[in-house]
Amino acid sequence: MISRLSVSIVRACLREGVGGSPTAVLDAVPLSDDERCLVPVLAGTSHAVFVSVRGAEVSLRFFTAEGELPACGHGTVAALTFLAAHAGGSEYRGTLRAAGRSFAGRAVREGARFRAVFEPGPVELRDPTPDERALVLPTLGVTPGTLVPGARVASVGRARLLVPVASRSELAALAPDFEGLRAACDRFGLLGCYVYSVPTPVGRIAARMFAPSIGVPEDIANANSTACLAADLAGRGVTEIAVDMGDSLGSPATITASARPVVRVGGVAEVAGAVRELTG
Repeated sequence: MISRLSVSIVRACLREGVGGSPTAVLDAVPLSDDERCLVPVLAGTSHAVFVSVRGAEVSLRFFTAEGELPACGHGTVAALTFLAAHAGGSEYRGTLRAAGRSFAGRAVREGARFRAVFEPGPVELRDPTPDERALVLPTLGVTPGTLVPGARVASVGRARLLVPVASRSELAALAPDFEGLRAACDRFGLLGCYVYSVPTPVGRIAARMFAPSIGVPEDIANANSTACLAADLAGRGVTEIAVDMGDSLGSPATITASARPVVRVGGVAEVAGAVRELTG
């Protein structure tokens, strides 16, 4: 039984001060993993982040209703914002630990909000296999005329399929078969599919992240997949991107990423409120 939890709701990866992905953030408390999975459900968010300060290092654990994630990009942005808001001052810098690795994070105050950025770690890239293409792509609702070359399997913690389409309008029109997509992703051990539009000359992109395998049919904002895309596009001469997400869900979000010389990803976030005495 969960009782009397103080949960902060952080809207991560805002676009021009609105939207963002509501994320539950709270200090680590003695809960079972099953109880941790209940927190995002009871808080009305897709993800929950548990923050544990241990000396100079801050440990993060990420949960959805389906279980624990080794990493979560927008959850890390939310955690940095949570830490910065509690620390006060104009800037927060800290060493974070998740998925067995330590990395630096930073959040700079911008009025009532914070611009957070971190290094997600090495990105592994490969071409999808013929079986992955044949079984996963049809479940997204894409057609041969919609797809453009460049699909990649990318991993920063867990593998996901990056799928380019020709335009924002074709991206917006997608209606995946979520049951089929989950089965296909589970077969190949994929987190989900990050479908994105061809970058503009200034690196502006739209994307949608479908991840029914972790209980999130569509994610409002997915920073780690954006980091994977930044690593892939860097090899094609695009070193800075700004990715718009969440429009199909009525909550616009933007994630920024660069790959000079290492991949960094982040966004603007704010503490939107607190849920007290969460019970369930």
